[in-house]
Amino acid sequence: METIESMKRISRKNIISPKGFKAVGIHCGLKHKKNDLALLVSEVPASVAGVFTTNAIQAAPLSVTKKVVYETKKMQAIIINSGNANACTGKQGMEDAFTMQQKTADHLGIDQSLVGVASTGVIGEQMKMEPLLTGIQKLKPMDTLEGSIQFSQAILTTDTVTKNTAYATVVDDREVVIAGVAKGSGMIEPNMATMLGFITTDANIESEHLQQALKGITDVTFNSITVDGDTSTNDMVLVMANGLAGNKTLTPDHPDWQSFVNSLHAVAQDLAKMIAKDGEGATKLIETTVTGAVSNEEARKIAKSVVGSPLVKTAVFGCDANWGRIIAAVGYSGATIDPEAIKIYIGNTLVVDAGEPIPFSEEKLLIYLKQHEVKFLVELNQGTGKGTAWGCDLTYDYVQINATYRT
Repeated sequence: METIESMKRISRKNIISPKGFKAVGIHCGLKHKKNDLALLVSEVPASVAGVFTTNAIQAAPLSVTKKVVYETKKMQAIIINSGNANACTGKQGMEDAFTMQQKTADHLGIDQSLVGVASTGVIGEQMKMEPLLTGIQKLKPMDTLEGSIQFSQAILTTDTVTKNTAYATVVDDREVVIAGVAKGSGMIEPNMATMLGFITTDANIESEHLQQALKGITDVTFNSITVDGDTSTNDMVLVMANGLAGNKTLTPDHPDWQSFVNSLHAVAQDLAKMIAKDGEGATKLIETTVTGAVSNEEARKIAKSVVGSPLVKTAVFGCDANWGRIIAAVGYSGATIDPEAIKIYIGNTLVVDAGEPIPFSEEKLLIYLKQHEVKFLVELNQGTGKGTAWGCDLTYDYVQINATYRT
């Protein structure tokens, strides 16, 4: 990561912090009371990049938005609803997604091909189009904190908190701001899960290079979190860059390229960790770092295996320093290991050395495991690969939330 001199977290942590963006969220009637319709708009068409769920079953809005990202390669607005995923809804669902796109474009007076669509909520139910289309006509994007708060609330489903972050860096002696907002709580598994992420920046960068930057960052941030092993049908991360900071066009050859990429990485990592921490019913964030793997990819694979293990997650919930569950998850990860070379730390306490148990204070680790953030370190001593993954504990509330999701 960069030093604080070239990148800083800023206090205006909202999606409209970069120049030229407006946002709004309202209640249109898809959900009982809470905001359920959101709109993000750039003053000018922006370069766009996107990553999407790897689930073979993909919701209608993804088809619409992929065309914007991969064919138009510019985006000026994104319309989002919560309360209905518009997934597994057949031809009618696809027509509804295109109607959302067209009506939003008409409302804003822009070309339909510049509008992205995202939906989140219950799978397999047709969209209630009448309240949604009436709601679109009521949307009045604002460049105020109120508008950004409404937006971040309107995209939520079972989330307990909104998720916002922003950083500023310097490119060509100009301040460039990158901000992000996300939703995600359940059905979270590496490789794009039940999450939506929207990132804005006023940097001047072409879509091709923005896509390059986002793709490289995704694997070590959004694809390094897991809550419950379920990969959803709707999920995406979009980045819009409108160029209003006025810097020279960013490319990998630009002297400030790494400053921009590091700031984008910081935004993505913040959002990913917030999603993991807000897992349905979760009380703790679990962070696992693996060092000494044969590659970075293998290190991340092992780290995700540990944070995704139901037995590890329940042990953390119960404040049980059961390192056997950690080493078991390392073993079944499928990565290259030598059992006799493994070290494991819970917090700063060494509990396994050379694959064998080390005496430790149960009382000390009980106190540590009661914290809201728990860290594991696994040293493999096989190579130079390093990776980190994030997850959460598994609680009684997770079962309750998902047992009654539709009812």
